[in-house]
Amino acid sequence: MASVLDVRRAEDRFHTRNQWLDSHHSFSFSRHWDSANTHFGLLLVSNDDVVAPGTGFDTHPHRDMEIITWVLDGALVHQDSEGHNGIIYPGLAQRMSAGSGILHSEKNDSWTIDGSPEHRDPVHFLQMWTIPDAAGIQPGYEQLDINGELDRGGWTTLASGMAKHAGNRAIGIRQKHAALHVTRIRAGETLELATAPFVHLFVARGGVELEGAGALGTGDAVRINGAEGQRVTGGPEGAELLQWEMTAAAVVQ
Repeated sequence: MASVLDVRRAEDRFHTRNQWLDSHHSFSFSRHWDSANTHFGLLLVSNDDVVAPGTGFDTHPHRDMEIITWVLDGALVHQDSEGHNGIIYPGLAQRMSAGSGILHSEKNDSWTIDGSPEHRDPVHFLQMWTIPDAAGIQPGYEQLDINGELDRGGWTTLASGMAKHAGNRAIGIRQKHAALHVTRIRAGETLELATAPFVHLFVARGGVELEGAGALGTGDAVRINGAEGQRVTGGPEGAELLQWEMTAAAVVQ
């Protein structure tokens, strides 16, 4: 069966905006609901967030979800009820397993010793959620700087639960049917997507040409059923791309 490519344009995403948050949602999220757009494969949430300085998401709960945060610009302060805390910056792969239950906050609000704000600019980040293999697992956290790998070019496996990536993934996720890859593709460079039942490609910034879909720009996404290693080529300014490779689909009520 031939691949089916479903292009989703940036401007067609759900949009939440208030005084401190500008967020675009690829799937149904919060007050935005479309029963025909709840997930793709195992990917349930793909949010593109910009948070103003001195603000952020106050402490809130999560359960039974693998949550990956990828910062594009600025820095995000993470704290959770398991005692993990730190600053997430561009090129730092970070995963939080909510498992049986966890509380966490995400803020653009760290301060210097003299009390002045350290983060004076908005922070722009992507947050993606996938379901774990089993409910009620022990909450967990993992992070790793992968800037060196990104500088070498090609796809870097940011996070994976697939056995085939055990030796070359940056961080693990507790989902054996999913992997997330990232690249900062150069102008004119051509790479292949994964061959998998479900592939979700997101253009975090820049522009590319995707075989079978044409030109894609910042915020555009493509959902591919029966992906066959389609080729993607960097535009004049290159691009930053995130690709989910999935061999199963979630059942969402």
